[in-house]
Amino acid sequence: MLKCLQCLDFKKIGIFAGGVLFGTAGIKILASQDAKKFYVNCVAAGLRAKECVMTTAASVQENADDILAEAQEINRQRAEEVVEDESEE
Repeated sequence: MLKCLQCLDFKKIGIFAGGVLFGTAGIKILASQDAKKFYVNCVAAGLRAKECVMTTAASVQENADDILAEAQEINRQRAEEVVEDESEE
């Protein structure tokens, strides 16, 4: 009987029991109404951030399109100048 008690490591059993209690309490806390309100507020903040990023990305894309169009126009004008210079010679 004494040998069997030595087999049981009470420290490990205590840690396991504490983990079960902590886990049970954690589940109750995470499922509470206050926690749900917190989750909703976090998701709402994330959606606002997403909208801000999408607006900025659209603005950057429009500016990039303008820059590309202007660069293409400059290259087209230079190509015409080169053709005119060659025809004069």
